Amino acid sequence: METLTKDKTTIKPFKKLGFSYLDAAEIIINLRQLMIEYQVHYHKLRNYHWNIQGPDFFELHQEFEDEYMKVQEHIDIIAERINVFGQEPQMTLRDVVKNSKIEENSDIVHSREMVEDVLNDFSILHETMLEVLNASLEIGDIATEDIITNFIKDLEKRHWMFTAWLK
Repeated sequence: METLTKDKTTIKPFKKLGFSYLDAAEIIINLRQLMIEYQVHYHKLRNYHWNIQGPDFFELHQEFEDEYMKVQEHIDIIAERINVFGQEPQMTLRDVVKNSKIEENSDIVHSREMVEDVLNDFSILHETMLEVLNASLEIGDIATEDIITNFIKDLEKRHWMFTAWLK
């Protein structure tokens, strides 16, 4: 039951409960990838939080903590969303390190470099979120669309704030 919009493009109608495994497969794949990216980002933020030094210590120590707490919350939301589709969000650390586009970076010691690296991670996270969003729109999954849209809003705000800090 596809419908046409005003500009005559075809969209899938929104569904109620009961997505099939095939309907949800691409969403699940992309949610797992987002969870992988978030896992590396989370650990990097913890590392920056623990190791920040210098005149920006108090400010960035708190900002990195705020950020990793938000990321931890998002990881849990993603895992629960995967469960909604009847799948398990299992992954090993080996899977995370092997499949993440976000790279660990333990060589960074200056606050400016840390913030620049976080901004780079934001770009990768944003790209991955768009993949999830597109997959959810394809099958009319408004719940995942809403979750990811909210993640994107948070990410854009934090991107603006960290970018402003760099000026």
